[in-house]
Amino acid sequence: MKTGFRAWAGILLVTGLAVTAPALGDWQLNMPRGVTTTSREVYDLHMMVLWLCTIIAIGVYAAMVIAIVRFRKSAGAKPAKFTHNTRAEVIWTTIPALILVGLAIPSAETLILMEDARGSELTIKVTGYQWRWHYDYIDDGVRFFSSLDQASNAARRLRSGIDPTTVDNYLLEVDNPVVVPVDTKVRLLITAADVLHAWWVPEFAIKKDAVPGYVNEAWFEATETGTYRGQCAELCGRDHAFMPVVVNVVTQEEYEAWLEERRAEMVTQAF
Repeated sequence: MKTGFRAWAGILLVTGLAVTAPALGDWQLNMPRGVTTTSREVYDLHMMVLWLCTIIAIGVYAAMVIAIVRFRKSAGAKPAKFTHNTRAEVIWTTIPALILVGLAIPSAETLILMEDARGSELTIKVTGYQWRWHYDYIDDGVRFFSSLDQASNAARRLRSGIDPTTVDNYLLEVDNPVVVPVDTKVRLLITAADVLHAWWVPEFAIKKDAVPGYVNEAWFEATETGTYRGQCAELCGRDHAFMPVVVNVVTQEEYEAWLEERRAEMVTQAF
């Protein structure tokens, strides 16, 4: 009976690993360091807290193992008769309190930094719709909708006959990406026109709710050029999974050229 159970357990384990292997292929143990000044602050804070918690966990489990081994009944240990120890209670109350205060200070500094959009050089109003984004470059006179690209939109449909693995950046590509210059402080004014949405780009350490009738503020300063992807992170209806966010960080010269191109397109569309 036991042999049969072990055989079936082994088969189920191998089957489970085979099924989950594709999901684990893109699995990582830690959060991304990101490419913005705030994302790196968040990462450093995260790592500090992680290592502190690791040290505490090692100490606690080591004490438990030592107590279990040293004071086991077979070794002749006798149960203690005392009900409490004032000194021990003071120690295990004071030390965690000091640790929490020590963590609160850098955490508060990082939170304040993430909310301080003063001195921004570029302002973009972001509006969530079911199910796309609208971007308005307030100071530059450029505005456009950003929707799921046609290749992903075709592949996602039921019985489309298209293998999603053949589509580059499946469900993470758009027809009109956001374009911003590198080393520029960009302020985002985030709202929604219908229901709750959320603008989320992991590499920027930004996840802000888009609330109808309310404007949330966020900012980022990307220090590396490249393409960074995110998604709507608030369940907003049937096509919630199909409104990605794509941000292209380019040089200042490329950004100026893009602005001129978008302005020309807007003039053409007006006629």
